[in-house]
Amino acid sequence: MGALDGKVAIVTGGAAGIGRAAAIALAREGAAVAVGDVDHEHAADTAAAIRAEGGAAIAVAVDVADAAAVAAYVEQTVREFGGLDIAFNNAGIEGVPAPTADCSDANWERTIAVNLTGTWLCMREQIPHMLTRGGGSIINCSSVAGLVGFAAIPAYTASKHGVVGLTKSAALDYATQGIRVNAICPGVIHTAMVERFTHGDAEQTAALTAGEPMGRMGEPEEIASAVVWLASDGASFVTGQAIAVDGGWVAQ
Repeated sequence: MGALDGKVAIVTGGAAGIGRAAAIALAREGAAVAVGDVDHEHAADTAAAIRAEGGAAIAVAVDVADAAAVAAYVEQTVREFGGLDIAFNNAGIEGVPAPTADCSDANWERTIAVNLTGTWLCMREQIPHMLTRGGGSIINCSSVAGLVGFAAIPAYTASKHGVVGLTKSAALDYATQGIRVNAICPGVIHTAMVERFTHGDAEQTAALTAGEPMGRMGEPEEIASAVVWLASDGASFVTGQAIAVDGGWVAQ
């Protein structure tokens, strides 16, 4: 018996990293999972890994900044599995690092579109289906950059602060209707995004890791564990929270 038996989950950005780990973890607890990503090939790999363990999963190609694509993704999930109970809105991009005055229009607009608008578009489609089920759990992926400032990534930092605010607002909107809405704020996690941020440079990686009080990067599976808990009845009185899973980063 899993903690999520009979539940249906959506995971965006499920092709790799935190999204892949979360999709697999949710499935191991019994949820059927619709894995969405612009990278359909690797989203399909995640779904195949779930099915190989005896779980139920589909993969869907989706750009979360495209309203029509998001609507189609949610509708396909509901057709396939009969409803929707859990959403991990994880898809995100880091954008192009630059000081605020050097951030390009294109970088600003795309980063906000994916990270913030994309989260809202997903919630807009997910919530009505959850209401028909009598409730559900939405977990939005913010970042420690949604809790504190970071130099040279203004669009990313603004977008992730926006995700926290959006999460709190939606939590209040649906608190009496059975839908819990929370945000996960990962610290420095060992993913391809962090590798892109450091350009694979050992010195930059060491400097980033040194900022973690625990002295190491987190692993995607450590974020996935928090997602599973927030999705479960064990977190039944938790809503509107921005939970840092960050090795102590924002405690400094």
